[in-house]
Amino acid sequence: MPLDPQFRTILDHLGEKGLLPLVQGDAGQTRAHYRALSFSRRGPSFVPEPVASVSDQRSPQGVPVRIFEPCQPRGGTVVYLHGGGWVVGDVETHDPLCRRVANVTGARVVSVGYRLAPEHPFPAGLDDAEHVLRWVGEQRADEPVGVAGDSAGASLAAGLAVRARDQEIPLAAQLLFYPATDPSMASASYAENGKGYFLTRDDMAWFYRQYLPALDEAAETQEGLAYAEANLAYANVGRVAATVVATAEFDPLRDDGAAYADRLKNAGVRVEYVPGPGLIHGYAAFLGVVDAADANATEAMETFARLLRS
Repeated sequence: MPLDPQFRTILDHLGEKGLLPLVQGDAGQTRAHYRALSFSRRGPSFVPEPVASVSDQRSPQGVPVRIFEPCQPRGGTVVYLHGGGWVVGDVETHDPLCRRVANVTGARVVSVGYRLAPEHPFPAGLDDAEHVLRWVGEQRADEPVGVAGDSAGASLAAGLAVRARDQEIPLAAQLLFYPATDPSMASASYAENGKGYFLTRDDMAWFYRQYLPALDEAAETQEGLAYAEANLAYANVGRVAATVVATAEFDPLRDDGAAYADRLKNAGVRVEYVPGPGLIHGYAAFLGVVDAADANATEAMETFARLLRS
């Protein structure tokens, strides 16, 4: 189907204002740009979605987290990993999305302020996520724990699910919004959607260089397997947690998500696939702005909630 007309208007506006591409200079400049862009989506009359409570804390190892309690709790905890190419974003930029995840799923959401590249390349962010997952599991041993993320955060969530299986850390389900799973960037969707739809192929190439600086040298050797938690085309995904994969039609990462859903299914993992016709990368951050984004994100979250408690 064609690009959603509400997203067409948004993309035209962002282009006219010079707010694209996402990568603007070095890591520090791109972080500032991304933060400004994230807040611009909220508008002058923005009111945060109500939740029962919000608190900023630190895990025992000092990882910052923001904890959201849902308005109507139904049990369970979700460790949320924000997007931003492993380089940008934080608990503040993804505060609105985490509020929605909490209220739709009825689960406590623990948003992780993991370390960012290039100062802290792979596996630093994943190590932080593992630490928080273990901490949460110890606190709520009698409740299901899931992991969720968007974009680079979804890639971290998928890697964390692999690590949780290998290290026998309890994990009930994972929610992956448009995950990045193949650093080769060789799929058809990179060619079809590499320009003009918010996230570009050039953006992704830059993000990968920050996060996986040694991957090019390792990819052609057995050492490339050491990167399987990030380069998920190499990962053994058998017996990982039940998964919801949500993609967007006009997204360079569309085929990454679809292929990963197929790999999981072929490995015998329970998978629910939620395509995003007419949508762009990052659509879950446009809740309350684009009707189709609301509908798709809600479907993915509700499906995830069922898997979390099944």
